[in-house]
Amino acid sequence: MIEMINIHKRFGKNEILKGVNIEVKDGEVVVLLGPSGSGKTTLLRCLNFLEKADQGEIVIGDRRVDVKKASKKEILEIRRCTSMVFQQYNLFRHKTALENVMEGMVQVQKKDKQEAREQAENLLIQVGLGDKINFYPSQLSGGQQQRVGIARALALNPEVILFDEPTSALDPELIGEVLNVMRDVAKAGKTMIVATHEMTFASEIADKVVFMYDGVIAEEGTPEYIFHQSENEQLTKFLKRLREH
Repeated sequence: MIEMINIHKRFGKNEILKGVNIEVKDGEVVVLLGPSGSGKTTLLRCLNFLEKADQGEIVIGDRRVDVKKASKKEILEIRRCTSMVFQQYNLFRHKTALENVMEGMVQVQKKDKQEAREQAENLLIQVGLGDKINFYPSQLSGGQQQRVGIARALALNPEVILFDEPTSALDPELIGEVLNVMRDVAKAGKTMIVATHEMTFASEIADKVVFMYDGVIAEEGTPEYIFHQSENEQLTKFLKRLREH
């Protein structure tokens, strides 16, 4: 179980998160929708302490942390049970696909290099890149780099994987290959929180869709409710704009 309770975050005078509460059950796929600037990315980054929220509590499993008082040890524990797939891949340019996936296992989890290599190879095969293990990021397409990013996130066997607009930097013809890998991850029962504008993906895969607007959760529910039944005015306008693109 993951909970974020009364999360506030501001940058200077700009209040980005205004008391957000969200709950994610084990094995659940939660999709965050919302216009640019609504707080989706900040919420994900606060969950794994890439940003430190100003107020609130974070609960992952049996760990409960008051963000204001969080010690370095508590922050490290939360980070160790989360993995993030970034919009811009964030791969090490000078390392191969295999080395990128091994990095966290060797450096963070202190795994034996041979064991890490075997696991990394298996994960790259799993995401359809078994023939690209020795390629550098510059030799891979955007979609392939993002699949390496997903393999790297899976390598740490986290309690939750966070996806921050994982397809938004991709050319349209490459989006499908990344979404297919994410579908496989969801089917395997991984807990996932996904910020995305991919409505078809959300409809198919999400257990719950959360619509963020102006730093708060304006609406949440099943995909059926969010896409077809909600009468929330901001949500209706947002979905209309998405469908027109």
